[in-house]
Amino acid sequence: MPKVDVPQGLWLSCDACSKMIFKKVLEENQRVCPECGHHYRVDARTRIRQLCDPDTFEEFNAELVSTNPLDWTDSKPYEARQAEARQKTGLTEAVLTGRAYVKGRAAILAVMDPFFIMGSMGAVVGEKVTAAIERATDEGLPIVIVTCSGGARMMEGLVSLMQMAKTSAAIARHDDAKGLYITVLTDPTTAGVAASFASLGDIALAEPKAMIGFAGPRVIWNTVKTELPEGFQTAEFMLEHGYVDRIVPRHELRNEIARIIDFCTK
Repeated sequence: MPKVDVPQGLWLSCDACSKMIFKKVLEENQRVCPECGHHYRVDARTRIRQLCDPDTFEEFNAELVSTNPLDWTDSKPYEARQAEARQKTGLTEAVLTGRAYVKGRAAILAVMDPFFIMGSMGAVVGEKVTAAIERATDEGLPIVIVTCSGGARMMEGLVSLMQMAKTSAAIARHDDAKGLYITVLTDPTTAGVAASFASLGDIALAEPKAMIGFAGPRVIWNTVKTELPEGFQTAEFMLEHGYVDRIVPRHELRNEIARIIDFCTK
């Protein structure tokens, strides 16, 4: 029998169930394993295509870029890390913000990207999220924030930590104005983002098995010497203990967000 050359890169082994998946099928299934339902991480632009009506997303504050307030250098300068992240993702920062329609419902969106320096929150991410919340308040629109982050960006030190208070204050003003805030917690939502605007939604949705929490088990053990239950940082554990309101598979998120907007704004 003649040897058949199979093109490389067409298949992958699922990270969760190890079944072989045709990459095209995975993409058509919104990067969810068709065998076990494992939700792969997706970039911000893909997420926007999944959630928003076609050609309705109007980005704002795209021109904002981070500086190097601490003159940070580790194995390479912070500026070099940012340049690599921009080239890799095609984004200027770890969050995209804009106005769009979700099944005909107008909303302001902020969508984090896990591939831009781990979706970490520096000064520009905090500014873009805050500006998006304030625009939603001014225009009387719901704000939908999709979180996916390793937390505050260490290269910006205290500057990054201050974004927790800044974004939370904007959410408080939005709440005072009777605005609706929907959070979508995806894998991973951790540290400074989990401890600030990710935790303040009127309705908190989460994708299945998403990692949600402040610190990892090793850090918790070294700090408070307490053993925590297995799976304590999964979306399912968080649902059981009241941290999230619903676990929603990715292919249902768009419909669910539209239903919540209808229910809460009418």
